[in-house]
Amino acid sequence: MNLGNKLTIALVQMSCGAVPQENLGSTVAKVEEAARRGAKVVCLPELFRSQYFCQTEDAALFDLAESVPGPSTEALGEVAGQFNVVIIVPVFERRTAGIYHNSVVVVDGDGSIAGLYRKMHIPDDPAYYEKFYFTPGDRGFQAIQTSAGKIGTLICWDQWYPEAARLTTLQGAEMLFYPTAIGWHPSEKAQEGELQRSAWQTIQRSHAIANGVFVAAVNRVGHEKPDAGGDGIEFWGSSFLCDPFGTVMAEASIDKEEILLAEVNVSRVEEVRRNWPFLRDRRVDAYGGLTKRFFDQSDDGEC
Repeated sequence: MNLGNKLTIALVQMSCGAVPQENLGSTVAKVEEAARRGAKVVCLPELFRSQYFCQTEDAALFDLAESVPGPSTEALGEVAGQFNVVIIVPVFERRTAGIYHNSVVVVDGDGSIAGLYRKMHIPDDPAYYEKFYFTPGDRGFQAIQTSAGKIGTLICWDQWYPEAARLTTLQGAEMLFYPTAIGWHPSEKAQEGELQRSAWQTIQRSHAIANGVFVAAVNRVGHEKPDAGGDGIEFWGSSFLCDPFGTVMAEASIDKEEILLAEVNVSRVEEVRRNWPFLRDRRVDAYGGLTKRFFDQSDDGEC
């Protein structure tokens, strides 16, 4: 990106219904609206084409997966080419029989595929049984060159790991996008809900500060319950964009569909990094221990 370059980013916060094709059609309309409002980069929420199916373990749900290229990238590729807009497209990727990924396809402004990222950190928690469905990513952390600049894409659970943000930044990314599907277990909301939501935003703002990058998180809204029963998940929305010093520039509601737009000036990256040179002062010679799972008492400190 050139210093002083300004561009408008759109974050599509949406609810997701039970019919994938209807979700895709609604999403196309929202991206077109965002582009008409001046967006040059549009990011969609994690697994937007369906409801969040990982609340249960059901092999039949692998039928929701699609290839890359596939229906989502083809439909949104047409929009990208028509409006000259970069679109960050999360997909449930069918790589081959028995190998599926939680992925992001970055579609460039000419409609071509600029890059593919596969989610690296796969959770396995109550109502987030992703290890049943997704093979961990094998393409590493990437900064993807697009017509709007060099961007990094990570996905949901990745957002809690400073290593992921750092390694993506070191590839040259000046903006990190986190398509997300996160919410409250209804039974916990009253006591823990605001603490959980605050921690989620805080960790991502910290990535912006530590790396001197813009950070955008894009979540869904709505209360989704699996067919098998249970309390479901109440997705907390709150999509937001912050600048390279962690200042929140725009934030959506917790419960409404919104197209959140904000103008960014990438010269802010240069300004912040000159005055807070965290990348310059890193002790890269002293970080070998990061490749260990944990230092046990018997370890002598050598890695």
